[in-house]
Amino acid sequence: MLDADFFRRWMAATAASVEREADHLTELDSAIGDADHGSNLQRGFTAVTAAVGKDAPATPGAVLTLAGRQLISTVGGASGPLYGTLLRRTGKALGEEAEVTPDQFAQAFAAGVAAVGQLGGAQAGDKTMLDALLPAAQALGSSFEGAANAARAGAEATVPLQARKGRASYLGERSIGHQDPGATSAALLVEALARTAADGGGA
Repeated sequence: MLDADFFRRWMAATAASVEREADHLTELDSAIGDADHGSNLQRGFTAVTAAVGKDAPATPGAVLTLAGRQLISTVGGASGPLYGTLLRRTGKALGEEAEVTPDQFAQAFAAGVAAVGQLGGAQAGDKTMLDALLPAAQALGSSFEGAANAARAGAEATVPLQARKGRASYLGERSIGHQDPGATSAALLVEALARTAADGGGA
C-alpha cells in the first residue's frame, strides 16, 4: 500500500533529480525551446517539497493535489500547467483514501496523463512529455521499474522526431535530432517514482 509519506518522498526524490539535471534540461531546451526548462522546474519542485513538508497533507491524493497547485503557481511557461495538471488530476483520481494500492495509483496516473494530453492537445509522436508519460502509464500497471524504463526509452525516442506541438514545433525540421526536454524531465519524474518504490514503499 502507498501512503501520503510515499508520495511526499516521491516529490522530494523528483526535486533532487531535477536539481541534479537542471543544467542538462536547460541545455536540451536551449536547442529547441526557451532555455529555461531546467531552472523553471527546479524552482517549481523546490516549492513543492517546501509546501508538502510544511502542510503535511494526510492522504496521497492531497499530497499530489497540493504539489500540482504549487507547480502551476511557481513554474513559468507551459511546463507548470502541464505538470500541475498531471499531479492534480492524479491526486483527484486517488480521492481521499489514506492508502492506495499500486493498481489504484496506476489508474489515477493514467487519468493524469490523459488530462495532460487534453490540455496540450498533444499525442504520442508529437515530441512532447507525453512521449515519456504515455508508455510509462501503460507500464505502471505491471511495475514501477518497468514504468521508469518505458519513460526513459520514450524520451530517448524523441530524438529523431519532428516536433508538432509546443515551442519546438516552430522550428519545423530543425527540431529533428534533439531530445525533447519535456519528455526528459517526465522520465526523471517516473524514475524518481521507481526509486522511491525500490527504497521501501511500493509493496
